[in-house]
Amino acid sequence: MSEWRLSEQASPRVAAAFADLDAVFALQGECITRDPLSEVLRVEYEGVRYYVKRYHGAGKGLRRFIGRPRVKAEWQNLKYFAKWGIATAPIVAYGLERKAGAFVRGALITRELVATEDLAQLAQRDAACLRDRTWVARVSQQLAAATRTLHDHHFTHNDLKWRNLLVNDRAELFLIDCPTGAFWWGPLLRYRIVKDLACLDKVAKYKLSRTQRLRFYLQYRGRQRLNASDKRRVRQVVGYFEGRE
Repeated sequence: MSEWRLSEQASPRVAAAFADLDAVFALQGECITRDPLSEVLRVEYEGVRYYVKRYHGAGKGLRRFIGRPRVKAEWQNLKYFAKWGIATAPIVAYGLERKAGAFVRGALITRELVATEDLAQLAQRDAACLRDRTWVARVSQQLAAATRTLHDHHFTHNDLKWRNLLVNDRAELFLIDCPTGAFWWGPLLRYRIVKDLACLDKVAKYKLSRTQRLRFYLQYRGRQRLNASDKRRVRQVVGYFEGRE
């Protein structure tokens, strides 16, 4: 059984290139990343670049039969982002193939977000924008709003790291790469929220001031000052990676 969905806005040439899983797995392009289960290629058609993420497996043992394959989780989560008003990479095509109920392969294709760079790259080269208080405040406000939206829907990203946050040349923020994001409730949700916030702060504590980090949290909470529960959570966030770095 195979399912494949292609955007109606795709041009004839793009539609032919991404026509089905056979065509997608035959594509040649620039290899961006690769691991035992997946690979990401970058291809270009009609002056537009696309990222092709191909999954060759769902994992070992029962993972092939039980649960949601990572590729399906990724496209569903990106669709949630778009539905909730969170800027993300536009999906061009997606789908997967099963045989006898077992996952065989799958793919997700997104259109490039032009003139973007991830925050981890900016931090690594100590970009001047990270020392621009106006720029930081604008990006921080967008990130706080997006993170709050995720958590208000009982959803956590689970890999909310600077490398998965893109910013374009107009200081507009985009969230990407979320195959492990999921819905949670109760104590598990509270724990996962702390993890999301701690992942963001892991780099922020080295690149931003204490005032900027506090302002982000207040924006995230929609408050002017911390209350007792906020202070408790901030301590959890700051201490989350202690002894693990």
